[in-house]
Amino acid sequence: MTEKSKSLGERGEEIAVNFLKKNRYKILFRNYRCKFGEIDIIAQHKKTLAFIEVKTRSSEAYGLPQEAVQSKKQKKISWVALEFIQRYKLEDRAARFDIVAIQFSGKGYNVNLIENAFELAVFF
Repeated sequence: MTEKSKSLGERGEEIAVNFLKKNRYKILFRNYRCKFGEIDIIAQHKKTLAFIEVKTRSSEAYGLPQEAVQSKKQKKISWVALEFIQRYKLEDRAARFDIVAIQFSGKGYNVNLIENAFELAVFF
């Protein structure tokens, strides 16, 4: 990852956290890591756990930000979410996978929250 894309990603995560807080999400973890990978944000929204991937783009050259969360990434996020649920004994809690897509432009940026963006994707 280049320094430029890292700083863009970090800016995107800050924007996402502020946006989620304004929309009544309680941020539980940022950059949660385990042996399976990482989830950008784990939050509580009402009574539901939300596992949130943040994707940020500075142009549309590579498509929309949310299009980058393909099946391989969904599988990795799913494994991390299952590990988190087991570690904290939250098996009885409703959960979902959201994406926060942030698109920068000359006029600033646009934030798109996609709730229930994908289903649990654990394949053997």
